[in-house]
Amino acid sequence: MSPRRLLCLSVFVVLSVALLSVAPKQHASVSSQQQLTPQQRELADYIKNNYTKREVMIPMRDGVRLFTSIYEPKDGSQKYPIMLDRTPYTVAPYGAGEFKTSLGPDELFAREGYIFAYQDVRGRWMSEGEFEDVRPYVANKTGKQIDETSDTYDTVEWLVKNVANNNGRVGVWGISYPGFYTSMAGIDSHPAVKAISPQAPVSDWFHGDDMHHNGAFILAQNYAFFGFFGQPRPAPTSDPASLKTFDVGTEDGYKFFLQMGGLKNTGDYYQQKLGTRIKFWDEMLAHPNYDKFWDDRNVLPKLKNIHAAVMTVGGWYDNEDLFGALNTYRHVERQDPGIFNVLVVGPWFHGGWVRSDGDWLGTAYFGAKTGVDYRSRFELPFFNHFLKDKGDISQIKEVNLFDTGANEWRSFADFSPSPREATDTPLYLQPDGKLSFEKPTASANSSDEYVSDPWNPVPYTQKITLNYPRDFMTEDQRFASRRPDVLTYQTDPLTSDVTVAGDIKPQLFVSSTGTDSDFVVKLIDVFPDDYKYPEGATPPADSAACVFQPGGYEMLLRGETFPARFRDGFERPAPLTPNAVTKIAYVMPGVLHTFKRGHRIMVQIQSTWFPLVARDPQRYVPNYKLGTDADFQKATERVYHAAATPSQIVLPILKR
Repeated sequence: MSPRRLLCLSVFVVLSVALLSVAPKQHASVSSQQQLTPQQRELADYIKNNYTKREVMIPMRDGVRLFTSIYEPKDGSQKYPIMLDRTPYTVAPYGAGEFKTSLGPDELFAREGYIFAYQDVRGRWMSEGEFEDVRPYVANKTGKQIDETSDTYDTVEWLVKNVANNNGRVGVWGISYPGFYTSMAGIDSHPAVKAISPQAPVSDWFHGDDMHHNGAFILAQNYAFFGFFGQPRPAPTSDPASLKTFDVGTEDGYKFFLQMGGLKNTGDYYQQKLGTRIKFWDEMLAHPNYDKFWDDRNVLPKLKNIHAAVMTVGGWYDNEDLFGALNTYRHVERQDPGIFNVLVVGPWFHGGWVRSDGDWLGTAYFGAKTGVDYRSRFELPFFNHFLKDKGDISQIKEVNLFDTGANEWRSFADFSPSPREATDTPLYLQPDGKLSFEKPTASANSSDEYVSDPWNPVPYTQKITLNYPRDFMTEDQRFASRRPDVLTYQTDPLTSDVTVAGDIKPQLFVSSTGTDSDFVVKLIDVFPDDYKYPEGATPPADSAACVFQPGGYEMLLRGETFPARFRDGFERPAPLTPNAVTKIAYVMPGVLHTFKRGHRIMVQIQSTWFPLVARDPQRYVPNYKLGTDADFQKATERVYHAAATPSQIVLPILKR
């Protein structure tokens, strides 16, 4: 083994072990003061030398005060715009003499010169008031009624009146949960708010973001998160030690969640380990269907009366909030005609556009430092243009997407290309594991079957970790292909490039011996058996690619689950009739990916994806989230590919 390969392996093992603790989701981390690189240390020193910091309590219209840290340039010879970040994850470090090591959306902003304001949202950390998860929007507020739009308005009003040397313009940004607060900042906004950038924004916690995908509960990436985030905060505090921790007793997330049993047990486990219930967790378990509870917290229909310029940002490999990015752009475009509204999506994990170079993600290589490119080409020019009247935004098109197969940026007039640009093309499942663009001609009973056992579910990753690994969405799927409870279909080697641009639409004809089941569809790019990384492509030492020897690669592009009980609507769950053929059709978040000549297109179908997705009992119960261990049962699932029941994956394929 080469020294380089040995170093990669050593570092990768160390980092893998470090992930084996119960920890917050990726987006919950704050700026670290430790182990800075020389470049980061230089920036931290620049900030201390060129900015002053003060901490204030800003009053809201109902009398509650919100803790806000303000960083102001020492150079008072000019006026500066204000950049505002509202967060539930703490504005630490606290104390007038304690400084962040970076300011603004990325490392370019501190030297550019802005006033930066960071605020603990209502009820979190040092702010007063009561916190509410994804606080619902209140239309036509009167008197002292509040929501996150009014809290933002009151904050901006105070800042422009009380911070010296500001130019009267405010930009708002945030990633993930702070992305939700950024979206809310645009609704009924203060006139000073000129530009907002919701990045991986939480938007709809039932249909596609974070908590559920198509109503299926997303377990692995949320359980540890709410174990700390959901703890009650009886009084303002800056001490992270106020949050309790607990030891789950194993490093194996698959084992941990399997032994925990049904979802009903998860809330009880919090009580046992923390001595308290997690209020929002229990509320989620009590609402298995799309009802008023979830509708109130769906921000997408409320994205109206926005006047600021909007740049929504997302990552193709963000399992948490890609749905939020794509649909925030779409809803703003439809509901706020005439404003500057653009979308940027690159080959990134959750927040990877500012948290990585963007050339590697796990075992996938994208040919360029796309994160670095984004920060200089999109993010800084966007805010400079609308807040400083400088910066060239001509290179920022309406829809800016990175093609993860051709490894290049492309632009479109809309996220879904027009019929002149692309054609929705069915890719049909065929007997013998074949996949083709030809409609099947097989007899009515033509199908494949597998036994889905919720006590032996299909793992979603090969990595042993309690929290989900951020690169699982590019992971080689050969481990899943070998499972008897995973159906695999693939095309012959492609004779020319095929570019898919837009939403993916599975249409499956299925039956089950059970009365309920999930169906997971995965779209995969199968590389030739002789595939190797390009010459000179050296993976970083902390990358899974360090220990991955190509020689073929089944690269996951998109995977999504759909519970059969919601086939007639998310408000109207219904059991399956055992062994009766039924159609399941849904929409998966899109891709922009070129399948290169010589590659194959693969589709995998399964009924468990554990522990990323909580297991369906496979026996219909009114609230599957409160089912007991006794409710789990094996089921034989059939997927049909006959002339009368042509299961297919509809792909929007660009015309050449």
